[in-house]
Amino acid sequence: MGDPIDVDVLIVGGGPAGLACAAQLPGHLSCVVVHQDSEIGKPVRTSGGSWVRDLQALGVPERFYQTIDEIEIRSDHQRSFHHMHHHKMAVLDITGLYQWLADLAREAGAKVYTGAKFQSTVKQGDHYLSDVRQKGQGDVQYRSRYVIDASGTPRAVLASLALGKRAERRGVGIEYEYEILEAPTNRAVLFVGSPVLQGYGWIFPAPNNHLRIGVGVIHPDTDLSPRDIIDPLLTPEFLQGYGLKLGARIQVNAGVIPSEPYDARLVYGRIIRVGDSANVATPTVGEGIRLAIEMGRDLGKRLCDCAVQNSDRPLRNYQKRWQKRLLVQYLFGFWANRKIARYGVADWDRSIARVARLSESQLAGLIRCELGSKRMISAAWAQLKSKLLRAVS
Repeated sequence: MGDPIDVDVLIVGGGPAGLACAAQLPGHLSCVVVHQDSEIGKPVRTSGGSWVRDLQALGVPERFYQTIDEIEIRSDHQRSFHHMHHHKMAVLDITGLYQWLADLAREAGAKVYTGAKFQSTVKQGDHYLSDVRQKGQGDVQYRSRYVIDASGTPRAVLASLALGKRAERRGVGIEYEYEILEAPTNRAVLFVGSPVLQGYGWIFPAPNNHLRIGVGVIHPDTDLSPRDIIDPLLTPEFLQGYGLKLGARIQVNAGVIPSEPYDARLVYGRIIRVGDSANVATPTVGEGIRLAIEMGRDLGKRLCDCAVQNSDRPLRNYQKRWQKRLLVQYLFGFWANRKIARYGVADWDRSIARVARLSESQLAGLIRCELGSKRMISAAWAQLKSKLLRAVS
């Protein structure tokens, strides 16, 4: 290993949060992104659900998403159907989007290395020495003022320094992506109940005339693998029930996200968490790409402020902003997540019957984990009652 390479910011992870952060830095701070996969955006590890208005606000080109204006939710004996006129959903071309974000980072001056696996980091004075095994270069050492943990659920940087907590409860998902022969291309479907009693499933039309069918479960709430559920599920009867005729299977996407309460601590000196490393995936349905991009850009701007002010104080504002944004909402979202993980068929039927009565904005708020005060008060009361019952039993 040669002499350390000096850089202001080392970002571990080339997902949406890390790349969005990198695109904000050059001009004030030099930046290197190390990403362990051989290609940005491959393999795909997420179903890519999002919201049109957020993507527009983030400047994401329309070519990277399929617009969804209908949502269907099914249990064994109930069906909820909603037209989404003002809260349109989107399904993303993950590979295309991530590579676009990488191009923005490179255009701004960041160096993005693929096939580069982070090994460890140690503190040395005001800097960190990080070991990275890079394809074609062997072991490389970076000396940086800041290290950004954008590695996702593994939280590789924090784990290397024994900081924070390991994500013990995780959402594990798998989906199969097909060519569409016949299917509604503007309708997303969520299905629950006996076909996926230990989790939930989805059917998402995607860009390029593709369709994704997936299943997610929570570990360790269940020992089942999502593949154990999806393989016997995809019968001709199942596909016919949703009006689907599919062509060739194009690829298999699989991933893991944290499924636990929001942890408000994002900053450990000059080690900072962002994206799924900071648990931004919503506890309701696990979508969070829009939040990861926004959070990454916010962190990049704060780091630039640190350089201008010659102070790390702006990082406190980064932590406070996201605590205010997510802590309370995700507390109740996680409570709901834990509750529905124990649902049986009858519970799901009652729940979907209630969902059918929601307005468009109420449904969007529920899926986005942006709950109104009345709903949060109700959830808080339910939590309190549960604690009291346990105390007297």
